[in-house]
Amino acid sequence: MIVFKVTMGNKRKIINDPVFGFITISGNNVLNVLQHPYMQRLGRIKQLGLSSFVYPGAVHTRFLHSIGAMYLMQEAINQLRMQGQNITHEDAEAAQLAILLHDIGHGPFSHVLENSLVEGVAHEEISGWMMQRMNNEFGGLLNKAIDIFHNTHHQHFLHQLVSSQLDVDRLDYLCRDSFFCGVNEGTVASARIIKMLNVLNDNLVVESKGIYSIEKFLVARRLMYWQVYLHKTSVAAEQMLINILKRAKSLAMNGIQIQGSNALQFFLHHDITKEDFNTNQTLDMYAMLDDSDIWSAIKMWCTHPDKVLSLLCNAFINRKLFKVKILNEPVDVKKVAQLKLSYQKTWNITEEESDFFWGIQSVSTDTYSPSDDRINILYNDGTIKDISDASDMLNINVLTKKVRKDYFYYTLL
Repeated sequence: MIVFKVTMGNKRKIINDPVFGFITISGNNVLNVLQHPYMQRLGRIKQLGLSSFVYPGAVHTRFLHSIGAMYLMQEAINQLRMQGQNITHEDAEAAQLAILLHDIGHGPFSHVLENSLVEGVAHEEISGWMMQRMNNEFGGLLNKAIDIFHNTHHQHFLHQLVSSQLDVDRLDYLCRDSFFCGVNEGTVASARIIKMLNVLNDNLVVESKGIYSIEKFLVARRLMYWQVYLHKTSVAAEQMLINILKRAKSLAMNGIQIQGSNALQFFLHHDITKEDFNTNQTLDMYAMLDDSDIWSAIKMWCTHPDKVLSLLCNAFINRKLFKVKILNEPVDVKKVAQLKLSYQKTWNITEEESDFFWGIQSVSTDTYSPSDDRINILYNDGTIKDISDASDMLNINVLTKKVRKDYFYYTLL
């Protein structure tokens, strides 16, 4: 086990962030955590996975997002202190570390690994395990940060700043993703929202003067999901990558040689479960994975003798992605059968193998969920209202409705 020496002092670094300008990072504890290999790995993972297939500028990293979220956490804590909240230096630093590490468990290309190489394990769980490993290496430095992350800290509102329907994570990624994608609809007034924050009964509230900024925040989130995060081309690219990894894993599990890095080979040749992450080897191998492992493997697999794998990889590398149609009615079974038959005849593959070239993917999202930590509006007389009741513009039925779209994707011959 590596034991990191935590030095004393108050060193600082300044980062020129394209979204928020100059960000000052001070304190050896934060700087030591930033230098950890788990944290540095996030610089090799794109924030938006395959969205660059649609928006070429979307090449920013999860590392940059984490820095931005930490900056907004600093701003939020300064604001709450001005409102009279007692937040100690130790708790403030712990909150910064919690948001800095909130994405530490993400794999390459966002959620792709959760749907192909690792079954039944969410990245939030892996984040918790990685934070605990780091905490052991740092001699307990992250105890309070882990408490805030898991909502066991005595100040609940600090957890809300990390994870809620109005957290600094969302405030950063909406601003950052819209900036790099060039999608103006996602721009939110993060500074204005933070200036309106307060705490009542250990819960975050927003002063009534900020209600219009909250309305814009919710509308922006809704637009960004359908215009960027769940864009049909991004969904098609992600599904093609999932199919590639599933095919590679199937071949590897059947004893067929598959090239790749040591870390990728580990996940291709083993059925990894949640219990396996209790071993140091699995977590170590996961921590070695980043976007470059996947890209390098796909380039090698373009010439693999397996026809299904090589066809998918060549299409992916050359951006010949699945075609996508939105289904407004059940798919025509006869047309699907004809489509599969055409794949079988064209490439001389089996019916089972033809299923790698088409499918139906359902995607859904809602803008606001009253069952979670609500966004509460604080009025001058001390009363509070949920944003869905306080707003005279937003319709609660629209806000809470889970919108679902069924995408039919297929390879065009």
